[in-house]
Amino acid sequence: MSEMRMYAGKCLCGEVSFKAEAPHKDVGLCHCTMCRRWNSGPFHAVTVPLDALQFEKGEESISYYRSSEYARRAFCKNCGSSLFYHGDKIPDIAHEVYLSAGLLSEPTGLKQAFNIFCASKGDYYEIEGDLPQHETFIL
Repeated sequence: MSEMRMYAGKCLCGEVSFKAEAPHKDVGLCHCTMCRRWNSGPFHAVTVPLDALQFEKGEESISYYRSSEYARRAFCKNCGSSLFYHGDKIPDIAHEVYLSAGLLSEPTGLKQAFNIFCASKGDYYEIEGDLPQHETFIL
């Protein structure tokens, strides 16, 4: 079993703050077109179980955008911070969310672990290093 850890963070304006006690998982970078448009670059994400995510304040300030028929993206209505991705219509991952790692309180103790959707990365950067690079999604 993985080591449990407490993740805590907040959006840019501080209106939304959250925590989640979940198994330790390192950061994955998604290079798909939608994530790049959502974040102006790869989406740095930490996976936590949906039922572990607790909002300490500001849950009413969260808005959801249905970015596809299978997923939604959450953001702060006040400052626009990207909060998390939720593949709510994808059975294999509907029970988890992908938190925006940039919102987490430091020190996080996290490391980058892998890259996904590398086949659709932006043409304005290269994926460097020797971490795994997957053409699409991995489960």
